[in-house]
Amino acid sequence: MRVGEAYRPGRLGLSFELFPPKTAAGELALWTHLDELVSFKPSFITCTYGAGGSTQEKTLGIVAEVRRRYGIAVASHLTCVGATVEQLREYASEAQRRGVENIVALRGDPPKGETSFQAVEGGLRYANELVAMLRGEFPELGIAVAGYPEKHQEAPSPAADLANLKRKVEAGGDVVITQLFYDNADFFRFRADCLQAGITVPIVPGILPVTNFAQIQRITSLCGACLPEKFVAALTACGDDEHRQFETGVEFATAQVQELLDANVLGIHFYVLNKSQATAAVLRAVRMEPMRS
Repeated sequence: MRVGEAYRPGRLGLSFELFPPKTAAGELALWTHLDELVSFKPSFITCTYGAGGSTQEKTLGIVAEVRRRYGIAVASHLTCVGATVEQLREYASEAQRRGVENIVALRGDPPKGETSFQAVEGGLRYANELVAMLRGEFPELGIAVAGYPEKHQEAPSPAADLANLKRKVEAGGDVVITQLFYDNADFFRFRADCLQAGITVPIVPGILPVTNFAQIQRITSLCGACLPEKFVAALTACGDDEHRQFETGVEFATAQVQELLDANVLGIHFYVLNKSQATAAVLRAVRMEPMRS
């Protein structure tokens, strides 16, 4: 199934994002958590890879195994970082050979220690160029692209950021999955701006339930997302109590997802960080019950 087919009338598209574990124990835990997540019948599952493509083989192994174990559509991330067009082409070919139906096409962040993105010789500079190459040479693949409700950190303005997104969609993007955000007003404004700009593909909110205050502070500092003051105050009041932080984060994410569902979003994409407890708790709270065999 191509990603664009996940969003149909009367059916909410649900997806989860994984990353390649670094250890054997982490991989074992991943499958345990996936057993729980898959019970919610997601439309597809995506997997990232490390900076500069350092875990590409691991990523392909994970998505191929997800497809084999669960029979669920999968998507591999693919970025322009450190790769020539020929290397990108080879990766897409291998992904298809392993049964991967979709690509999440991204420019990618600069490697650690570098302040700006630089394309390698024979590589691509922008995500829309990657989308165009994939659409032209691999027409069977579904393509998801990234959107930024609070603006990409490198974009000079929201208007410029939206223009970049439109180029990605016009190049062949089937669906826009957003960066994580914590104020739904940002998403609603972004969705309206997309429509006004003529972007009519599904706009899917990306949600990361907070389970640890220090961790989410690090993540948002890297991606430029803002935490609402009231949410920060509630997390701060938890002190070092990890259980209270988890419960506070799940409560906030539940309210956020419920408001999005009430506003008729076409789907929800969860950044699950290879765990299931918080996402499963949110899905149950909004009455998306798992299917038991």
